[in-house]
Amino acid sequence: MKTRAAVMRNAPGKWSVEEVELDDPQAGEVLVQMVASGLCHSDDHLAQGDLHSDHLPVVGGHEGSGIVRSLGPGVKGLEVGDHVLTSFIPACGKCRWCAMGIQNLCDRGAMILVGTQLDGTVRMHSSDGLDVGTPGLLGTFAEWQVYDQDSLIKIDKDVPLEIACLVACGVQTGFGSATTAGDVQPGDVVLVVGVGGIGMNAVQGARESGAAHVIAVDPVPDKQKWALDFGATESFESIDAAMDRVRHLTNGQGADVAILCAGLVHNELIGEGFQAIRKAGTLVVAGIGPETDDGRMPGINATMLAMMQKRIQGALYGMKSPREAMPMLLDMYRAGKLKLDELVTTTYSLDQINEGFDDMRGGRNIRGVIHYNK
Repeated sequence: MKTRAAVMRNAPGKWSVEEVELDDPQAGEVLVQMVASGLCHSDDHLAQGDLHSDHLPVVGGHEGSGIVRSLGPGVKGLEVGDHVLTSFIPACGKCRWCAMGIQNLCDRGAMILVGTQLDGTVRMHSSDGLDVGTPGLLGTFAEWQVYDQDSLIKIDKDVPLEIACLVACGVQTGFGSATTAGDVQPGDVVLVVGVGGIGMNAVQGARESGAAHVIAVDPVPDKQKWALDFGATESFESIDAAMDRVRHLTNGQGADVAILCAGLVHNELIGEGFQAIRKAGTLVVAGIGPETDDGRMPGINATMLAMMQKRIQGALYGMKSPREAMPMLLDMYRAGKLKLDELVTTTYSLDQINEGFDDMRGGRNIRGVIHYNK
């Protein structure tokens, strides 16, 4: 069949909405009619050249929701008409990490920038005869898409798919960065740096964990204001501006937990975050940085790391297994304990995808969402 999709032919570059050829689902695969896709900074990293895909051209997108329309041979646990979310880690359930219950670290994650399906082939082809890849084994920037069954998580049909799509990446990543990676405890002072689609959910996670103070940091005044609606107790334009308040609250010690959710986390920011936490505190790095960073982190030295027992914790998918986290977060939404509707600042048609990413980079959105019926 033919479908419309946002294609990246060269990176750095812009998304081009084109008609592409989509193959039928193969064994273990599913054809999904997409309903919505969130605009996440990770896809913009591909467009800006901060990350690379091993395959160009590609269809981007990994924060998606849709409806199952047909099944390939051997599909189990899914039926036509099911509502599904996408997972950019298609957990195998068998490797060491899956067996340990940390499916977000499944060995299949090594393929998320390869651009092919699990069997090394692609399901999309351009009008000029090129194979079109899909980073994350997904490609949710398409009106129709074929996914491996392990890349899909069935959800209840009572949650609007236009809202549920956010749980496929940003909400889970941010919320878990506070609750799991940061292990925020009641009474903690938490510093959340960058309050966009991920950071705003780190604020929600810290609030839900009982933090006494959730201090949001973002250079965009609107985001500073919006963070207060999601549970931040105060907000500042920079870590430096926030530190007098942090030190006042902690007898000069520093934050219990700092969570870095900026759109682009340079090594210098990691150094700032490291300096901002107390002894035995935790610095969570949820955002990703450019591949050109050389690995040196100013402000971090072995003596301070060892003698003050500070911890730097990376967080992939919020350090939770997607099949556990996504239904849990939707249950919290139903119970009124998690704000999802309020995260969507602007909705776009597929043709407006570049406008949506411009708005994201300009700080005008918490989360922009593509609606495929718009």
